[in-house]
Amino acid sequence: MTNNINSLPGDVLRIVVEVQSSTNHEQERGAGAMTDRLVTGAKRETDAFEATIRPQSLDEFIGQEQDRANLRVFIESARARGDVLDHVLLAGPPGLGKTTLAQILAKELGVGFRATSGPVLSKAGDLAALLTNLEERDVLFIDEIHRLNPAVEEILYPAMEDFQLDLIIGEGPAARSVRIDLPKFTLVGATTRAGLLTTPLRDRFGIPIRLNFYTVEELEQVVLRGARVLGAKINAEGAREIARRSRGTPRIAGRLLRRVWDFAVVSKAKVIDAAVADKALRALEVDSAGLDALDHRYLTCIATNYEGGPVGIETIAAALSEPRDALEEIVEPYLLQQGFIGRTPRGRIVTLKAYRHLGLAGPSRSATPQMGLFDPDTDNGPDSETGAAGKDRNSRLR
Repeated sequence: MTNNINSLPGDVLRIVVEVQSSTNHEQERGAGAMTDRLVTGAKRETDAFEATIRPQSLDEFIGQEQDRANLRVFIESARARGDVLDHVLLAGPPGLGKTTLAQILAKELGVGFRATSGPVLSKAGDLAALLTNLEERDVLFIDEIHRLNPAVEEILYPAMEDFQLDLIIGEGPAARSVRIDLPKFTLVGATTRAGLLTTPLRDRFGIPIRLNFYTVEELEQVVLRGARVLGAKINAEGAREIARRSRGTPRIAGRLLRRVWDFAVVSKAKVIDAAVADKALRALEVDSAGLDALDHRYLTCIATNYEGGPVGIETIAAALSEPRDALEEIVEPYLLQQGFIGRTPRGRIVTLKAYRHLGLAGPSRSATPQMGLFDPDTDNGPDSETGAAGKDRNSRLR
């Protein structure tokens, strides 16, 4: 039986759930051991200063030019129509500005902003309490949406499409279905692993946006803006030095800026230039390409212990005593993007670029050896089927 919520007793529909409205970014499973890395894109507790340097509008937001232009069109259209903005999916590696963009969307629309994360919504009642407290056209931000409980995800489908909430009240023969009308809202989902989203959920987002790593020029602007907000004196050369080692991620750029600023204050440097930044970053074990000690361990392990690969990820994880998920989600994305490693069906390989960066001699053979059945270069002697004796024997057989 489907009833309107207003016709039911208040004690039946009372849903008491404590839902955090502040953004609590939980890290991926297995990545906890690496959250103390200086160059990780995952958010840390020490990144509280980040809120002070976040851009407050699309005009202040640096990078992602095409995505910003498209979002501006969608926002202006929704405001002109007086209608709710379509649901938005923000996908990309950690630290690229997904949460910041969600907050900017709410400010540009002039509506309220509520935030939570997928693992926090463990029960259907959690989501129901959050949705029923929204105002018309509000923005609801769910971080790590791919980690939603399947039962909660099922409740979210009618809420996104029809702005209605279907709940089952009671148990056994006394159970009944209740349909709650919700105010029209915009759901902004953020995920670092879009491939883990179920197809029904992914298809309900009308505006999918994929954020990409930043260029050095864009990160230089991010560093200069952050220095102005923090009151740190830095020149263009110092900003570029920090930007080059920020792994294409604004969050890492801000973190490195703070650490370099600490070194500059202690050394009584009047301005952060390239020399000051380089000295500080070397002390922090961040090299010229933005690789830290763990990246060097990863590359050196494959290059020296396994002759450049291919080698399976499970073997690498065991050799480094690190979780496989953490390597795949935190270490490898940047190394793949920069061309230091490659993925093959047989495992990971180290490229010549990585050998040159590490100062090691390249492999004496191909990093991806394939035993060609019909390759004449595989002649290993007179006893080989492809050798001279083998060819003569084959001719006699014919």
